[in-house]
Amino acid sequence: MKVLCLFLLSFTLGFFAVSAENIRIIPQPKEMVETNDNFLLDSRLFIVSGVESQSTALILREYFACEYGLKLELKSLATEKEKCIRFTLKRNLPSEGYELNVNANCVEISASDNTGWFYAIQSLKQLLPPNDGVSAVNDISIPGVSIKDSPRFPWRAFMLDESRYFKGADQVKMLLDEMASLKMNIFHWHLVDDQGWRIEIKKYPLLTEIGSKRESTQVGPLKWESPIQSGETHEGYYTQDEIKEIINYAAQRHITIVPEIEMPGHSSAAIASYPWLGTAKDEIEVPIRFGVGTDVYDLSDPKVYQFLTDVLDEVIELFPSMVIHIGGDEVKYDHWKQSLSVQAYMNENNLETPADLQVYFTNSISRYLQGKGRRMMGWNEILGHNLHEYQDEADTQVKQKLARQTVIHFWKGDVELISQAASEGYEIVNSLHSYTYLDYDYVDIPLQKAYSFNPIPEELDSRYHDKVIGMGCQMWGEWIPTNGYMHFMVFPRIAAYAEVGWTQIENKNFGEFERALKKMKMHWDKIGVYYAPDSVVGIESEDNEK
Repeated sequence: MKVLCLFLLSFTLGFFAVSAENIRIIPQPKEMVETNDNFLLDSRLFIVSGVESQSTALILREYFACEYGLKLELKSLATEKEKCIRFTLKRNLPSEGYELNVNANCVEISASDNTGWFYAIQSLKQLLPPNDGVSAVNDISIPGVSIKDSPRFPWRAFMLDESRYFKGADQVKMLLDEMASLKMNIFHWHLVDDQGWRIEIKKYPLLTEIGSKRESTQVGPLKWESPIQSGETHEGYYTQDEIKEIINYAAQRHITIVPEIEMPGHSSAAIASYPWLGTAKDEIEVPIRFGVGTDVYDLSDPKVYQFLTDVLDEVIELFPSMVIHIGGDEVKYDHWKQSLSVQAYMNENNLETPADLQVYFTNSISRYLQGKGRRMMGWNEILGHNLHEYQDEADTQVKQKLARQTVIHFWKGDVELISQAASEGYEIVNSLHSYTYLDYDYVDIPLQKAYSFNPIPEELDSRYHDKVIGMGCQMWGEWIPTNGYMHFMVFPRIAAYAEVGWTQIENKNFGEFERALKKMKMHWDKIGVYYAPDSVVGIESEDNEK
């Protein structure tokens, strides 16, 4: 029972009592009307649920048992006069949407699916005060309210980069818990990059035997230019059994895990493991400096393509996600230009530029994934755009057309690039780096700037607004060596991004969000999250406001 309570309390938002005229939920619901018809907790009340909602009803029942010592009976029927918490199936409600109605006699939770019921529970918990150990249960009430809610976007993501620094299952589960309480539904897992390979691939064991370890790590206040090394080995990876367990943990919280397996660049850890994968065929070590790696995959070699599809086969077997992220960013074309075999391959296939080669290769991966019933996603360089000063402009002229089924993960460039992609029919997840990169300090992205992000740019033609399916916030790990430092950079900004993804733009209000955040911080204190203080994130204290 103790373990189960800890599981359920991970969803609890350390709440204090709220009055009916001062209700604030993060993320802010679509519609909310407050009343004075409060629902008083009572040990005699029970939970009513049909078969469809029973699994979610059990979560709520155990929550009441752990938090308030209330052992509520679960029934399938109740009369109108009996006091209860009732789960109702409403098939006309949108997926992930819910209705929550609280009056003196009943708390009614309506949805068309378990995700909707689950999200309704997250809102209900924010209406409840904590058990302070002093108040009697029948002194605790839920404020009367009527909520109709559904998300603005279907894709509401948080990304964790574990290639640079391996954080481990406990930290991942903590993040999944907090995402669930904030109604975020995509955990983008960056498992592969130059500085480390973090996923077991059984057909290629050296990927973790060699690729998951580096002998030292670049450190120091100068960051990218720093000559300082840690002098300490860093290593770690997930076995396939561990990944399955984490996927199941996420699914219980209605979160899809989207794996990212970088190709054709950011591949040094793989090449260190199997040197024949690279264009130079040289033996290299897993890089101990950050930045773009020392080689890229040799796309002219059929064995390299076989390697990548073998890896994807094992990834697909593990992850139920319909979307597989292939990265595709920051490929330095000089490696291909200097390779005679790659140049010959380009001539054979009438590919005029390295950008054409990348799109041509990426399309082959797209076809492979589609054949497996999956869909490809990648950073917006996969369209062939030149986003970096180190590329020659002539190398980025592109005639190849990227597969239309691709999800474009926009992170860099101007609005014209989003507009072009949307007008050509691509679906887009907007993660513009200057607003959503959690490794950027609070001077560059203070809390209010994070909160102000609109995934649909004002300049985007309204005809293409529906092509923006959501947003993501990214915890890149290069300069984030410890769990506490990660907490500091993620919290409280993750709550702002949750509201960016869920809440209708006309319902957003930063001042109200700040006030609601105080309740969140009580919860983070309780579970040991080292969030950034108000003085750092850009919130003025009440004393300063006076």
